[in-house]
Order: sequence, then structure tokens, then C-alpha cells
Amino acid sequence: MFELMKKVVQVSALKLVLVTALFYVSSAFIIYFIEPDTFHNPFIGFWWVMTTVTTIGFGDYAPVTVPGMVFAMFLYLSGIGLIGVIIGKVVDLYMYFGRLKMTGKLDYRGKGHFIIVGWSKNAEKTVHELLEAKNAQRDVVLIGRLAEAPLIHERFHYISGDPTETEVLERANIKRADSVSVFSSEDEDEVLADGKTLLIASAIEKYAIEHSVQVYTIVEIVHERHIGMFKHAHVDEFVLSSEAFPHLMAKTLLHHGASQLFMQLLSDTFGDNLWEIKPDSSWRTYGDAFEALKNKGANLVAEGQDFGVIRKLDEPLPENARLYIICDQKTFNSLKGD
Repeated sequence: MFELMKKVVQVSALKLVLVTALFYVSSAFIIYFIEPDTFHNPFIGFWWVMTTVTTIGFGDYAPVTVPGMVFAMFLYLSGIGLIGVIIGKVVDLYMYFGRLKMTGKLDYRGKGHFIIVGWSKNAEKTVHELLEAKNAQRDVVLIGRLAEAPLIHERFHYISGDPTETEVLERANIKRADSVSVFSSEDEDEVLADGKTLLIASAIEKYAIEHSVQVYTIVEIVHERHIGMFKHAHVDEFVLSSEAFPHLMAKTLLHHGASQLFMQLLSDTFGDNLWEIKPDSSWRTYGDAFEALKNKGANLVAEGQDFGVIRKLDEPLPENARLYIICDQKTFNSLKGD
């Protein structure tokens, strides 16, 4: 029996399930033929078989003849062993898929997600901010070359591979992503770091052109003088990693407390944050939008990259305007109609 069970464990999962199902169904018909007065039809026999092999044992049906009892003892030894092996196979399957996910070998099939390319301290902080954001419960997909996923979260997925390869970008489902953010490599010369980032951004742009899709790309740039080259790669937005800190420090030295204002806009920890909203169809001018938002407790501060909204209140509001406001979570939810 022990040698037989060892061979059963080595059988493929599909074959094991088919053989087990056939064995249980056959057992249902056998007990029905042995004791038709107790088990009135094969379905009742199957019910008894399943409650027996799963060790539930309701006791509503039980064999009363010697042949039926002998068959029941046979079922105890073989049937319960088979169900145990199947449960073990199911557990192994879950562990197998979990391992594939941890090592970045499972494709991502969702949509509207954020793709992060490259793992660094800045990337890690950004991922945590995205996962903790209350206004955007979206998945985050990391593309990198780590041995395992750097963190575990139900909305975090890891894709292992070279981000310049088409196959890897498709595994991250870049076609249906909300946006892609490329982070600069750490511990590298600024030229090499920006060069690597530019290569990845160019590969993404090449993919977008070849597949006729729109991919919104944001990159982290180490040095300001390299901005022009990224513009040629049609990068939508860029963030200067090395320049942000000194500028923030200078602002804080000139205007004490300024750092807290910037931190408040960059984090969900504080009450008021920076949000993007769509313009209402009734707003004809910037002034209409400014007054309507002010009455609801929100400050209109910019349209796209233009902070000069306050000086153009009489000008018409573009149809595709991207309005940015400062308010708390409750006000933002009310503006969205939540």
C-alpha cells in the first residue's frame, strides 16, 4: 500500500483528478448495487462516498450488510488517502503559483495600473505612496531584475526581465497601463544612469509607435542638462532627482516653514493635498471654475503646468483642460460625486 501511494503522489495532477473522480463515481454505483435498500440511487451512494472520504461523516447513510461494511473499510483506506493526495496537490499548486509571482514569472492581466521600471529608494517610496493613496486604488507593476519581489501586497505585482525587451513590456500589459514611470539607477555615474533611463524610455516609445498605443511616460533624471535628450525621446514628464533637494532646502532657508507646505502636497499624511479634476461642462472661463471650486472648499491652483490661473480668470477654459486643486479628501470626493 505504501509503495502504491508513493506512485500515486508522482502522478500528474490532471491524471490524479480524473482517476480519483472515476474511483469515487464507481464506488457510488458499487455501494448502490450492494445495498439498494439503504442507498436508493447512485446519487445517494455518491453523497455517502464523499462524506466518507472527506471524513465529514454525517451518519445519515451507512451500510448495514457485511459486504457493504467490507467495502466501506476498503473506501476508508483508499478513498481517504486519495483525497489527501489531491489536497496536497492543490496546496502545491498554490505554492507553485505563489513562487512564480514572487520571482516575477507571472504575466499581469489587469488594466489601468501603474508600471514602475527599476527598483531604488525613490522607487520604493513611490510604490508605498501609490499603494497607500486613498484616491487611486490601482495595481502597481514593477519591472526589474531582482531575484524576488521586493515587497508583498495584494495590489503589487513583479515582472522579472529587461524593460527594453518587447516581451517583458507585454508581460506587464503596458498597452492597458495608466502610465509608466522609469526610475534612475542608484550607485552609478549620472551620465550612465541617465543614459540607461533614456534607453528604457526610447524602448517604451518604440513599442508605443510599433503597436499604435498611447503610453504616458514619466522618467527620473539625475542631471538637468540631460532634459533635452529626453524631450527628443517624447517623454511626457520628467522629475529631477538630484535637483529637488537643494531647491527645497533653498526655499526653506529663504522662507521658514516652506518645506512643510511641499511635504503636505507630496504626501497623504496631511489633510490637504493636490488633486486633478475634470472641468465641469458649465464652466466657460477660468473664473467660472475658480468661483465654483472656491464655493465648494477647493483652491484652483493650476491648469496643466500653468500656475497663472489667477491672472486669466476672464479667459475661456479649454475643453481638454487639466485642472489641479488643493483641498482635503472629503472635498475631493464630493467634487467627484462620491
